[in-house]
Amino acid sequence: MSDPRTPSVGELSRRRLLQLGAVAAGAGALASAEGAAAQGKGNGLGQGGRAGGGGNVPGIGRFAAPDRAVQPRFRWWWPHGMVDHAEIAREIDQIADAGFGGVEIADVHHSVKTPLDPAGTGWGTPTWVAAVEVALKQARKRGVIVDMTLGPSWPASTPTITPDSDAAVKEVAHGLQPLAAGTTYDGAVPEPVVAPHGAATRKQLLRVEAAQVMAGRETTRRPIGIVRDSLVDLTDTVRDGRIAFTAPAAGTQWVLISYWERGSGQQPEGGPHTEPESYVIDHFSAAGTQTMIDFCERTLLTREVRRLLRDVGGTIFEDSIEMETDATLWTPRMAQEFAAFKGYELMPVLAAVVEQDEKYVFDFDDATHGRIRTDYNDTLSQLYIDNHLLKLQRWARGFGMGLRMQPYGLETDAVTKAALLDVPEGESLGFKNLDDFRSLAGGRDAGGRLVLSNEAGGLAGGAYSTAWDVTLKRLMPQYAAGMNQAVFHGFAYRDVPNVRWPGFAAFSPYNGGPGYGEAWGPRQPTWGHVPDISAYLARVQHILQLGRHQVDVAFLRQKGYAGSGFGAAWFTSDGGPIGWTHNFLSPRTLHLPLMRVRGGRLAPDGANYKVLVFEGDAFAGREPALQLDTAERLLSFAQAGLPIVVVGDWSRPVTPGLARSGQLAQLKSLVDELLAQPTVRNVADRPNIPEGLASLGIPRDVEHAERSPLLHDHRVLPGADLYYLVNGHASTLVDHDVTFAPSGRGDVTPFLLDAWTGEIAPVAEWEEVGGRIRMRVRLKPGQTTIVALARRGWWQELLGSATHATATEADEIRFADRRLEIRSAQAGSYATTLAGGRTVRAAIGPVPAPIALESWSLEVEDWQPGRKPYETSRTRRKVPLSALAPWTAIPGLEEVSGIGRYTATITLGREWRGEIGAKLDLGEVFDTFRVRVNGKPLGPLDQVDTVVDLGDRLKPGRNTIEVEVATTLLNRLRVTDPTVFGGNRPQSYGLIGPVRLLPYGRATLPKR
Repeated sequence: MSDPRTPSVGELSRRRLLQLGAVAAGAGALASAEGAAAQGKGNGLGQGGRAGGGGNVPGIGRFAAPDRAVQPRFRWWWPHGMVDHAEIAREIDQIADAGFGGVEIADVHHSVKTPLDPAGTGWGTPTWVAAVEVALKQARKRGVIVDMTLGPSWPASTPTITPDSDAAVKEVAHGLQPLAAGTTYDGAVPEPVVAPHGAATRKQLLRVEAAQVMAGRETTRRPIGIVRDSLVDLTDTVRDGRIAFTAPAAGTQWVLISYWERGSGQQPEGGPHTEPESYVIDHFSAAGTQTMIDFCERTLLTREVRRLLRDVGGTIFEDSIEMETDATLWTPRMAQEFAAFKGYELMPVLAAVVEQDEKYVFDFDDATHGRIRTDYNDTLSQLYIDNHLLKLQRWARGFGMGLRMQPYGLETDAVTKAALLDVPEGESLGFKNLDDFRSLAGGRDAGGRLVLSNEAGGLAGGAYSTAWDVTLKRLMPQYAAGMNQAVFHGFAYRDVPNVRWPGFAAFSPYNGGPGYGEAWGPRQPTWGHVPDISAYLARVQHILQLGRHQVDVAFLRQKGYAGSGFGAAWFTSDGGPIGWTHNFLSPRTLHLPLMRVRGGRLAPDGANYKVLVFEGDAFAGREPALQLDTAERLLSFAQAGLPIVVVGDWSRPVTPGLARSGQLAQLKSLVDELLAQPTVRNVADRPNIPEGLASLGIPRDVEHAERSPLLHDHRVLPGADLYYLVNGHASTLVDHDVTFAPSGRGDVTPFLLDAWTGEIAPVAEWEEVGGRIRMRVRLKPGQTTIVALARRGWWQELLGSATHATATEADEIRFADRRLEIRSAQAGSYATTLAGGRTVRAAIGPVPAPIALESWSLEVEDWQPGRKPYETSRTRRKVPLSALAPWTAIPGLEEVSGIGRYTATITLGREWRGEIGAKLDLGEVFDTFRVRVNGKPLGPLDQVDTVVDLGDRLKPGRNTIEVEVATTLLNRLRVTDPTVFGGNRPQSYGLIGPVRLLPYGRATLPKR
């Protein structure tokens, strides 16, 4: 059942493809500006020395102290405009002082059950706007970037509409009347099965039809099977709301179906936010988006706010597309737009897309319902892009801002939306795995964008119990999937009426429990340590916003859904663990300006893919489906020399949507021609993908022989390759050789960039093998490092004339003052092979034995509720310790949260003279920690690695070691607020150990 009016170019018209390409190209200036901000001003020359060196590689010189633009950010939750102006300015200062570069102002207060005066202080009121002005002025002083959330909470809504308004989100609700064969119905048109929202008072009858039920199917079970050819339109026979129909006597049961358009009545989460109450706009119509724009223009964007927004930069932000209805999502012009876009009428097949409680109500006997649903969702995608995303983007750019959006939440093309947005965003809470981020990263790269943002740190049930090491172990692998900006969820305003200690938090309590996300800020004992963490993240983000993203494999999906958790065939399960990287593309993105083939690479000026891989549609049982225009595009890529691996049996390809007569033959001809190209390999199934890659001679940028949880992200800039590496496993150690491919010609030298300290140092032990750099990588779970492959001489101030080693018998080797230095825990003579093959030996003298540090004193800063709900009383007291143990096992500390300061004194003998250093193994620590030795603090410490290098800070005689540990607030809240937190198990706070000193000897190798 197809229609000859189906566009010959497939599901997307040439006109709209060209429009999308023009939009993507038009955003290049903004992306370039973002890149300049990320890389810093000036020529990026290195500052010299170990901290901040970087030679002439643009941007690397700012690694030690990145700009505000690349610092992590906060989602800043406000309880309406019920905020104190002095407190707002103070919170901007707190955020800036802690090393965070931006905030997103959001009216979100799900935890608050007491009405907050939406008429006087709600979103969009003069009170709200006045508070925004204060925030913007203080942000301008501190260089903090401010984003503005579109509407209160989510989805986007305004108080200027009701569910009956043309601009409000709509739904189609169906009515159903079963009829036995041969019986007559004469009565009112069946009313909707799903009751309307109370505020939706109008409904419009769109269609009434009758259909024969398939043999063996029942009207009481979903989906109801109906015979498509039996569908008869009865709409014109309706009189005064009544209809008469007699079911044919022959055959099975019939159904009478009515379709009613009405407002869905959806409201933003956690309201009321306004007076009158807000309702969600229609995101698929120009009228809905214009209503949002008009409200913002009239109420929020005063002349002063506009001026300030230009000064502080930032974006307009829209949260995920959580359009919720118990019926079918709709927009008034859907039928007309569908016909124009897909080339056949929607109304005669409307039954195929009707839903109730998010489940389809009807199936067709000819099995075309799935293809009709694909066409319906694809039309929703295009309407969202045309009438919402692009319209909002033009408006935001008109006053100097961009558009940041979470473009997922429906079965729509999120990948293409990510390509068009100024800043697409994913989320660590809602996304199921790293491939969800790779979906948006693929779109981001296809559109030539720079930033993929992340709503970071959200953890279900994690309020006031989220440890930073847990957060980092979850977050850092997401950077390897293409994300390069973290917006933490979140920073809460200080207080609201009737709040309990430690103050207002948007999602705690939540449904009677602790809620999700975390209320970071000064209320947390760990806040004093957070600048170390924010600086670490800023350095990672700085590196990941330099140059161009490089990815091995473009994996094409027939549908651009994101947030599904679907992986890439073979690459996710098997290819990634040996070094392959991949992004996802959707059919629309293949037509964007960057998606060209040159030198056998796809998007050579972008992600520079080596190979494109696709299989059958994973969202439709892996059926061999391609749009016609997609097949045409793939053929043109192959003819231009792009390697392509096609997975599965493509002898009978189909289109994802309904195909017209003759279209399947055209598709088969295109696919057959594609498979016949010399750069194309068709493999039988997923396990055979490596055979196709090998046959095409496709290498990967990073290789390691064994399966590993090592993940990486590769960026290229003039003169250097940057490889961000992370151990993505929660408990497995990474310790093996890795080879890296330089992207350019000429000799390169590898350097390590330490994101915790900002130091840059040449790698001491490595070798060149077949034009690649091979070196050992050791990373604990969640730990990261950054490898830079730079042309020789670019970091000459760090390397000097020293050569490197290719192998050593010692435990470690590194550069110290431009000389190679070996380290070992045992005395002996150690051989080291230098580049060029010469072997030298160096002796390490006697090394002291490891020392267990068992005698500690402890001073605790006990955090408890203060005089006001948002104030904290801090009492210091000394606690006798017989041995290290969790606070829950120490009398008097069972319910304490706060900061513990541990002190150990140790007297060392004369053997600690000379070339002796030591590491401090802290064992188990909860939560964040800092270390001081003999009164001097160590630099920022890796919070997922509790083994700390003390260097030569220990001397013969008396030495003092201090360890400061900060906790969460959970254990205290279990007592002070047991109705919310009492059900959580107490956490094992403190320095738990065992703690040991691990001495090592050092020896400098002779100069060449």
